[in-house]
Amino acid sequence: MKRVPKPVFFVVALLILAFSFTAIFGISYYTGDNKTTVLKGISDIRWGIDIRGGVEATFKPAGDVDATDEQLESAKSIIELRMVSQGITDYELYADAKSDRIIVRFPWKEDSNQNAIEAIEEISSTAQLTFRPGKEYSTTDVDSNGEYVYKTPTGDTAKTILMDGSYVESATAGMTTDQSTGKNSYVVQLKLKSDGDKNGKELFGNITKEYLNQTVSIWMDDIMLSYPTVNAEITDGNAVISGDFTAKEAQDLASKINALPFQLETSNYGTISATLGENSLVAMAYAGVIAFIIIAIIMILFYRLPGFVAVISLLGQMGLAIAAVSGYFPVFSSFTMTLPGIAGLILSIGMGVDCNVITAERIKEELKAGRTLDGALERGTKNSLSAIVDGNMTVIIVSIILMLVFGPANILSIIFGESTTGTIYSFGYTLLVGVIANFIMGVFCTRIMLRSVAGFKFLRKKWLFGGAKND
Repeated sequence: MKRVPKPVFFVVALLILAFSFTAIFGISYYTGDNKTTVLKGISDIRWGIDIRGGVEATFKPAGDVDATDEQLESAKSIIELRMVSQGITDYELYADAKSDRIIVRFPWKEDSNQNAIEAIEEISSTAQLTFRPGKEYSTTDVDSNGEYVYKTPTGDTAKTILMDGSYVESATAGMTTDQSTGKNSYVVQLKLKSDGDKNGKELFGNITKEYLNQTVSIWMDDIMLSYPTVNAEITDGNAVISGDFTAKEAQDLASKINALPFQLETSNYGTISATLGENSLVAMAYAGVIAFIIIAIIMILFYRLPGFVAVISLLGQMGLAIAAVSGYFPVFSSFTMTLPGIAGLILSIGMGVDCNVITAERIKEELKAGRTLDGALERGTKNSLSAIVDGNMTVIIVSIILMLVFGPANILSIIFGESTTGTIYSFGYTLLVGVIANFIMGVFCTRIMLRSVAGFKFLRKKWLFGGAKND
């Protein structure tokens, strides 16, 4: 067996313990009354509406309007934008084209005394699209995708409205080709009205003439959607907004610019109580701590030194899974944790226990077969690997399928319905990150620590690794 230096055990164990501590409790400090978070922990996790409580509502076009799919998506985009403008990022929003319904669930704001009716009216009120000079703003926020949102116009941008959305006939996503480079790029194509009192063609022509080579920003309520520069005078009523857009970004911007031809009304609404979620969360926290202590005792009693090493790895797995959800790593956005998401983490911890049990049992079998300690560790870890990989890969595949089917892609939403996606996606995500953490800690780190600790002479006793005590 290839030996691992003795200090490696202490280095790996201390790193795991330090990482787990910071991932669970986080690191922050106060400057006066201002809190600065260095590393996020459990207290920084964004809890879902099933834990925190909130509002659930279903909207439909007022009257007997039969909305098209594009109009429904436009309404969905406007509601989404209004949620972000109010600092609500932990929401669930679905459009059901078959029944012309938009379902929205969102948590209560912190320290909010708002009732359900007020919250719903605020979300579904008519949005105002405006074109303004410049791009002056006073506040910046971050949406659920980690993108910057510029809010609250100031200065001349706030004082002057050049044109509102009623002058726009349509906005569509398209693609253009740069004749000099041959490169394709996504754009948003605007078509202005040319008849009646709302002659956008003439008004927009005057605007582009006056603000040639200057910025004209596009706002939805108090959020800046885009801030293109006027490159030419446009008199034919057809404008193009270009930029470094992806196909989705171009489609989203077009949906938000399109004015809705109907009003939204609430078909039903209700509140989601946080009491059940909070009680469940506390119960899960106590159950998790008690279960971990019991598992640690059983692992150490049954498997001795491999069990002790497994407990350290399990703690590291828990820390890594929590870090992937809380936003501990700056490159990954924090994930909204729901009760099914917590169930996914618990299930992944169970997979981690199973991984370590398989390894420890294989080592015991090899020792009973009469192998030396080094031979038993070598053969035991090697023979257990295939079973661990098979079991975990199956769970990873299922998790990825759940995320693809019930996540943003909505591959099978036509069968299951979009209103079920958020819960199942949360379960799949936490299960996936938990199993990946199991591979890192339960497979890689456990084996390194076992081979390292076997180098200490006073620990080179077979009974400490599961063998007979008199051997």
